[in-house]
Amino acid sequence: MHQIFTIFSVVSLLASAATGWTLTLIGMPGNWLMVCAAAIYAWIGPNSGILQIGWPAVLFLAALAAVGELAELATSVWGARRAGGSRRAAIFSLFGSMGGAVVGVMLGLPIPLLGPPIAALLGGALGALIGAAAAEHSLGEAPGQSLRVGHAAFWGRILGTGAKTLAGTAIAATLIVGMIF
Repeated sequence: MHQIFTIFSVVSLLASAATGWTLTLIGMPGNWLMVCAAAIYAWIGPNSGILQIGWPAVLFLAALAAVGELAELATSVWGARRAGGSRRAAIFSLFGSMGGAVVGVMLGLPIPLLGPPIAALLGGALGALIGAAAAEHSLGEAPGQSLRVGHAAFWGRILGTGAKTLAGTAIAATLIVGMIF
């Protein structure tokens, strides 16, 4: 019975890591899902042996997730503000990016395995562009300025998602390596 529970715990942790990493691409808190899964695993999983994950590792994962969130926030703010965008543009960019990422996942790209994540990234970036440009336009900005702010929000979203996904990749790799060593 103990071996079945251990196998179930390991499979659940790996499935949570894969799900969390994928959720990160669409702007959801996937890194925190992985941290929570690691904390539950550290609490109820194996207490010794090769598959054990300790609390210091969970704290390290939480630090990685926080760094990913801060990097995403910083690049998002930088993207909208770089082109002289308003606070409203930053907020619309955020909501547009989440909606665009969901639409991107639903539409997908016909590339096995990589299609949905790429579509989510591009959809999120396009949503950020549309949201920021629409916000600036609604404030009476000229179309050229609105598009400049939207363009900057697009690249801010790409960089932010890249930074957060890099942190998620480090979290997933740490989980796997932590169970092996």
